Amino acid sequence: MTTETVGTEAGDARITWHKAARARLVLAVGHGAGGGIEARDLRALAAALPEHGVTVALVEQPWRVAGKKVAPAPKTLDTGWRGVWPALAEPGLPVISGGRSAGARVACRTAAELGAHAVLALSFPLHPPGRPEKSRAEELLGAGVPTLVVQGGNDPFGRPEEFPEGAYDLVEVAYGDHGFAVPKRAPTTPERALETITGAVREWTVSLG
Repeated sequence: MTTETVGTEAGDARITWHKAARARLVLAVGHGAGGGIEARDLRALAAALPEHGVTVALVEQPWRVAGKKVAPAPKTLDTGWRGVWPALAEPGLPVISGGRSAGARVACRTAAELGAHAVLALSFPLHPPGRPEKSRAEELLGAGVPTLVVQGGNDPFGRPEEFPEGAYDLVEVAYGDHGFAVPKRAPTTPERALETITGAVREWTVSLG
């Protein structure tokens, strides 16, 4: 694991690299508006994928690096993501643009212009909780590259059955909420939820070639 600070027009961002010995892809993953790269699903991907030929780059947006508590406007998040892209592409490998929640929206909005190989959208916030009329489906449908959505079955920001038809794949994490946590009474475990995520992403990266 190595850490790299990258200057962007939105401030300094930080990349934590989890490198594969024989990498065929780079999976760059940004965090959400309510947390950082310590999220359990991001850490699980960073631990599981390198042995399968995928270098994982966990990206901290400038506002997190600066110690701020509140995420800036989407336009500023996109600026930060664009700023780190040259460093993500430097190894010369295809780069999957990914993120969780707000980070997934950033990945979708910028994928085509940055030349992303594909998009990984973890807990895509299809709409604010309780407000399905405020749909963000256009961002997801407009990614323009192969896209995988991994969504909790009980995500208040959009349950799998709420997603529109489109040119993307969707994997459900049974009983999972927006952070992929599962209730204690559920007939599954937190460990199984993480295995579902890492297994789905691993298989999808293989399908990308």
